[in-house]
Amino acid sequence: MTEPPRPPGAGDPGAYPPEPTSPPAPPAPAPSAEPPTAPLSGAPGPGGYPPAGGYPPPTGDQPPSGGYPPPGGYPAGGYPTGGAYGGPGGGFANNEDKTWALVAHFGGAAGMIISGGVLGWIGPLVALLARGNQSPTVRAHAVAALNFQLLWSIIGLVGWILACIVIGFIPVAAAIILGAVFGIIAGIKANEGSLYRYPLSVNMIK
Repeated sequence: MTEPPRPPGAGDPGAYPPEPTSPPAPPAPAPSAEPPTAPLSGAPGPGGYPPAGGYPPPTGDQPPSGGYPPPGGYPAGGYPTGGAYGGPGGGFANNEDKTWALVAHFGGAAGMIISGGVLGWIGPLVALLARGNQSPTVRAHAVAALNFQLLWSIIGLVGWILACIVIGFIPVAAAIILGAVFGIIAGIKANEGSLYRYPLSVNMIK
């Protein structure tokens, strides 16, 4: 009896069925159209430093192109302080003017305290005679102090004359207190570079 025919390779011990083929590889992603992200803070950009077009122009708080000190140097004696009298912008032209202005005001206050309210005008008068002709600033301070202290020295003197009466001590006390307090206030203002307008004063000296 004959054997039915076998399929090709069925009886061949070295033959194996064909292996299935591997699936095709997926296509590569298309390049992105977005621009590259900015670099991290502190990292140089694509063009490096400095940036294209240079750095922005300096702002108003930058030092001048010539640096410090300014061209020509600083003015002699420094810049003047604020105030209504004296050199450009107010204040005093030099330390000597400032010293004599303080003598006028503080000297008037000290004179009222020491003399009992009758000699507050001595300090302003000394400042006026010593420096008033050389400096308009000192003259303005000395005249203001002298007018005030003269008025209250007269009131104090009248009070001492009437001291035998009960009310005589009141003008003396008022002259001492007001002459000292407002003289000190005027001295502080003069130290800041401004002229103090004394209250309760009359212009006896021009």
